Parts: sequence; structure tokens; C-alpha cells
Amino acid sequence: MATGDLITNKLTKAFSPQCLDVIDESHQHAGHAGHRPGGETHFRVTIVSEAFRGKSRVERHRMINAILAAELADGVHALAIHASAPGEGATRP
Repeated sequence: MATGDLITNKLTKAFSPQCLDVIDESHQHAGHAGHRPGGETHFRVTIVSEAFRGKSRVERHRMINAILAAELADGVHALAIHASAPGEGATRP
């Protein structure tokens, strides 16, 4: 399974998001640290979930990083995260 699909599946299962976008931005990082042929090294995640209500930005990022620990340890070099609760003004990329 592609890394982007794994990320999508894990975040969906963990947070039941109202909105989830997982974008592979690896092509934008060719020649930079962590890039490898075939991509799947740099991702941008935008997620809206009730699970983030009342949590700080750092807490939200820690929650997501914990769910994606295996991917971050094995090939995902960078993960840009925008996590919000419903009604906080999150926009889709």
C-alpha cells in the first residue's frame, strides 16, 4: 500500500475526521534532504476532527505523530500538519 494511503487510513481510523487531505509533496523536495526516487517522503496533512477540540497545536501534532510513528521512522522525512476542530476555520489546501 502506498504511504499516502497508509497515512489516510490510519488518521481516518484514529480520528474519524470530518475533513482529511493527505498530499504527497515529495516532488517539491527533489535534491533536498530525505528525498528519494519514487517520492512518498514529504507529506502535507490537513485534518478536521472533533478529537482536536480543546487541544493545543502541539498536542494535536503529538497525537498525529504518535499514530504515524512507524511511517515517520521508516521513510517519511517531513510531515506538515494543519489540524483543527470543526468550526475553527480550517481551510482545505
